[in-house]
Amino acid sequence: MEYSIFDIIGPVMIGPSSSHTAGAAKIGYIAREIFGKEVSEVRFYLHGSFAKTYLGHGTDKALLSGVMGFLPDDERLRNAYEIAEKKGIKYKFNSRDLGDVHPNTVRINMFSKDGHEMMVMGSSIGGGKVSIIKINDFDVDFNGEYTTLITKHLDRPGVMAAITSILAKDRVNIAFMKLYRDAKGDYARLILESDEEIEMCVLEDIKKMDYVDDVTKIDKLIL
Repeated sequence: MEYSIFDIIGPVMIGPSSSHTAGAAKIGYIAREIFGKEVSEVRFYLHGSFAKTYLGHGTDKALLSGVMGFLPDDERLRNAYEIAEKKGIKYKFNSRDLGDVHPNTVRINMFSKDGHEMMVMGSSIGGGKVSIIKINDFDVDFNGEYTTLITKHLDRPGVMAAITSILAKDRVNIAFMKLYRDAKGDYARLILESDEEIEMCVLEDIKKMDYVDDVTKIDKLIL
């Protein structure tokens, strides 16, 4: 097995624990990017080890910092409560059994002032690495280590082929691609991870496609 220097020394971060602090901040940050809106209210449901030790390990501040757009190495993480209150963000932490998931798992329910809401669930799996495992009712699996494209579209013939054609035209190399759906012909989510940056013009072309409701891009997290 090969290891990188980051696997050995851990991520650049503020806080005592790569799993409970750096990983938590990453989950919050990715959740905010998926939501795509300023968060006015957020509820965190903490599972397992997260629920037992979140205060002592700074998991609460890390999660709150993440949904405000702060990365794990941001000095503002220490003052997350004060900053959230100045921004008028309502927040609440709850312990909750989330089922058969990793012990360091959190469900994040986010709300915006214009009435939008979204749920994202993620796990901190060690060494600052994370796995996003659910977006609303869809089971997913990605880690933020690649530039990630997420679509919500109707499950119709030719949609995925058209999306990959747009990416190929812009010379975007696909590293991983997974499709998640509840039933044939219903809504589906495509999770596409790329080695390269994906330009906004590519997103705009995909948004114009028939059957595509939403497209989100999450830039690669470099720490």
